[in-house]
This record gives sequence, C-alpha cells and structure tokens, in this order.
Amino acid sequence: MKQVTFHQLKVFEVTARRGSFTRAAEELFLTQPTVSIQMKQLTKAVGLPLFEQVGKRLYLTEAGKELLDTCQDIFERLSQFEMVVSDLQGLKKGQLRISAITTAKYAIPRLLGPFCQQYPGIDVALIVTNHEHILERLRDNLDDLYIPSQVPENMDVHCHPFLDNPLVVLASRNHPLAREPYVPLERLNNESFIMREPGSGTRQAVEQLFEAHNISIRVRLELGSNEAIKQAIAGGLGISVLSRHCMALEGQAGQVVILNVEGFPIERHWHIVYPKGKHLSVVARTFFNYLQSDGKRVLEETALV
Repeated sequence: MKQVTFHQLKVFEVTARRGSFTRAAEELFLTQPTVSIQMKQLTKAVGLPLFEQVGKRLYLTEAGKELLDTCQDIFERLSQFEMVVSDLQGLKKGQLRISAITTAKYAIPRLLGPFCQQYPGIDVALIVTNHEHILERLRDNLDDLYIPSQVPENMDVHCHPFLDNPLVVLASRNHPLAREPYVPLERLNNESFIMREPGSGTRQAVEQLFEAHNISIRVRLELGSNEAIKQAIAGGLGISVLSRHCMALEGQAGQVVILNVEGFPIERHWHIVYPKGKHLSVVARTFFNYLQSDGKRVLEETALV
C-alpha cells in the first residue's frame, strides 16, 4: 500500500460510485484506458481484487468495500483539515453538502442566499429528494447535513427541529369545498386525491390521520413533484395535502387555495439531522448554527413563515 497514490484512490472512489470505468473516466476527464490502468495498479498494490464485473456494471468485492470506506474517511478528514485551516486564517471556505426533503425546496434556497452572501467562499451542493432517499443518503453518510420532515426511525442520529412545516389541504378555487368556510373531516371521504409517491413523508402523515378517522383515500393520481400536484389541482383533477410552504409564491389570486378542514393543519417540522459520531466540518457547523439562530427570521422576512 505504500506504492498507492492519492490520485489512484480518487479514481477508485469515482469508479466505485459510478460502477463503470467509462463513467468514471467521463467524470474525471480521463480516458477509459487510463482509468483501467490506474485500477490495475491499485489492485496489484492491495493484493486482492477490488471489483467484479456482472454484465456491464462493476461491483465492489469485500476488499473493495473496505477500501472505499477508507477512501471516504481520508477525503473527509482532508476536507475538514482544509476548512479548519481556513477558519484559523479567519476565513470560511469549503464545500457544504445538504440533502433536503422535497417540501424544503421552497425554503432552503432562500436560507442559502443570505448564508452564501455572508460566506462567499463556501460552495453548496443541495440534493432535493423524498424521505426514503434521504434515509439512504444518511445511511451512506454522503452529505454533511440532512433536512427531513420527520425524525428518522431506528437510526443513531442527532436530530434538531428548526422550522414548522404544517400540512394543509389544497383544492382548486373552483372546487365545491372551496366555497365552504369549514370542512368536517368526513367530507373528504371518497374525494379524489392527488398524492405523492409511496415513501413520501407527507403521504405517510396523511394516511395515518385518515386511517385513524376511517377516512377512505381514493387516489386518482400519483405524482412525484409538488409543483405537478399543484398544476393537477388547478386543473380540477382532485384535492391534495401538501406543505403550506408550497403556497409561498401563489399570492391571493392563485388558482389553488387552502381549505379549512377539521384536523388540519397537520403539525410537522423540518429537522436538521446528522449521524451520531460524525464530526461536523467547520462549514457544516456554521450552517447548522445559522439555521438555528437565523433560519426562521430569514423566512419571515421573505414571507415564507
């Protein structure tokens, strides 16, 4: 292993992540033969196969999995060292990686704006996805911070609520229920619903509430995007339950309105989550403190709370 170079480890990490010499070469701006040669040299130095090929895809062997864990630890520690040095110099520089639940896409970019203005040396990578994918990324320790809408179960994590995320019932302005000042929950029985995909935290919360009150959900349409759901509501395809933050930019004359339904809003929160035992980088800790101290104020100033 003394003959192994940092460059070889970087090529290995990308190859393992992409599952292909060709895709790794594209990401690294190298030729495919160059990547193959680097991996042959690394395999020889380790003394055990690192990959096995099934069809066109590469899979890690046990030795490969161990080496990948080691590489990720090395890269993360070097990144933290870089940021600590910058902090000691009175600067805030480095990369911030965040995974956020889909509903948070209406708020997190607005929170990032002032933060990045304050720390222009920080580069941000924001992944917006559903609850299941956030848990997958959390298990694989792919990001610095995670922002789900519910506390991860059976996972050893630090979890800090930082902002309300109420779920409300939405309908077209022309829907019959939109003319009623108050809607009893049973009136939603057998209404046509437009729902997020299975695995969505919002869908799980709605199903739990309706099941507790024997309300039958008739799912007319499943969509993986809140914006697509709002368009479907406006088109008269049914009603839905989404985060109130989805309505932030609708205005008073929008085609979608919030119904005053019994039992709503469902009170939920966005959380800041990271694995226990994980040492937050200087940049991640700075953003964590910013969310807790200034997050609500920033969103109030931009009319999102």
